[in-house]
Amino acid sequence: MTSVSFILHKPQLSENIGACARAIKNFNFNKLAVINPKPTFPNDKIIATSVGAKEIIKSCKVYENLESAIKNVDYLIATSSRFRNKNIKHISLNELSKIDFSKKIAFLFGSEASGLSNNEIVYANCTMQIPTNPNFKSLNLSHSVIIVAQVVSTLINLKKSKYKKSQKIKSASKNEIQAMTNLCIKHLESRNFFKPSEKKPIMLENLRSIFYKMQLSEKETRILSSVFASLAKKGRLTK
Repeated sequence: MTSVSFILHKPQLSENIGACARAIKNFNFNKLAVINPKPTFPNDKIIATSVGAKEIIKSCKVYENLESAIKNVDYLIATSSRFRNKNIKHISLNELSKIDFSKKIAFLFGSEASGLSNNEIVYANCTMQIPTNPNFKSLNLSHSVIIVAQVVSTLINLKKSKYKKSQKIKSASKNEIQAMTNLCIKHLESRNFFKPSEKKPIMLENLRSIFYKMQLSEKETRILSSVFASLAKKGRLTK
């Protein structure tokens, strides 16, 4: 259970943050993180609505951005009620049974008002929709969290996961993928790759999407980093 975490991206209401802490404790989880919360964190209202989950609020980590929040995550699942026209894997709630919960798994939830943008989705390995009334898909943040927590808890307790962690191959952490991606971006910028400039944001979004959805190993990220560094060095020598 300690390998699973729940990340709230820019939550807006203190009551929802507290209710989310209570929700994950209901199913024996204890890792909650918040990114750039709108209310002061923590505050009395958050503590009050967490009821018996005050220790989760006290141990909750607060981050300024998504990249720093997922550095130690192996597999990130972004929840969304909207289909994304992106080249990213979409799974249903039932397909969580295929996830290897021996890895560090994190579930990402968007803000109450706007959910997750495509710029945040690209950091995920896949997106997941909770089945709802197609004419009324909106769920309260804490309700979404408690549904996911209940399903994951059941899968772990019943040992439904069919995958075993390899002893020889270690998956790359988000931190390692970030370092490799940033190295690639740095060298591309030095070669004036991102042009016209107004298209740079979407080009960066697509580039990150490619790397983050690939289930790379530590060794593979090291190889790709060496490739990027070598190509940049060769380019300088032949310039």
